[in-house]
Formats: sequence, C-alpha cells, structure tokens
Amino acid sequence: METGTAGSRTYRVTVRGRFQGLTDAAQAHLRAHLAEHDVFLSRFSAEGSLSYDHRLDFFNLRYEVRLGDGGGTERVAEVALTEATAFLRTLRLGHGELRGEVMDLQAMTDHRRARRRAR
Repeated sequence: METGTAGSRTYRVTVRGRFQGLTDAAQAHLRAHLAEHDVFLSRFSAEGSLSYDHRLDFFNLRYEVRLGDGGGTERVAEVALTEATAFLRTLRLGHGELRGEVMDLQAMTDHRRARRRAR
C-alpha cells in the first residue's frame, strides 16, 4: 500500500464485493478459516483485512491508505481497489465488481474541531 511522508493524509477504505465462481478448494479454504475472518475481528491496515460469513456470498476488505496531499479520494479508492484485486487474485478467489468507500480521517478530525468551536 502506498505511504506518504510529511503532509500525508490517512484514509480508511472499505472495499466491498461478492464472491463468484469459487472452486470447491477455495470454498473449503474459506470455510476452514471462517473464524479468523469474522467482521468483528477485521481492522483497517495497510495489508488489508478480509471479512465474510458462512454463506460465502459477500465480503469486505478494509485498508488504511496514506497518501500525500492532493491524492484525493478517487486516487485513494483506486489504490485500495488495485490492492484488493491483487489480493483476491493471489488467493484465487473469484469475485464480481468491487466498490470502494473512502473515509478521510483528517476531514473527520477537522469537522469535529469545527463543531467544538461552534458551540
């Protein structure tokens, strides 16, 4: 995952998708590791955190992305989607279209500070 230096911003990205065309071996692997991928254990990290349930239908990957100023949320989503695609390909997990939802942590902090000052 890309990292910035001074002036970088931290984003949290949730990549959502749906499993498709899973082989029997892939299904067996996912079921064997189901407890490790519970949504309550997932976290945002540079490596990503995969969560899914016993139905093996939908999944989430959570990423923390750090980019220099000017990266913008479109660039952040692109970075996370590229990482998610590579991750799923490496594990040979078939999937449909991926969607990325970006949260800018600095913007959240700025918003909270502005609300406190407005009181």
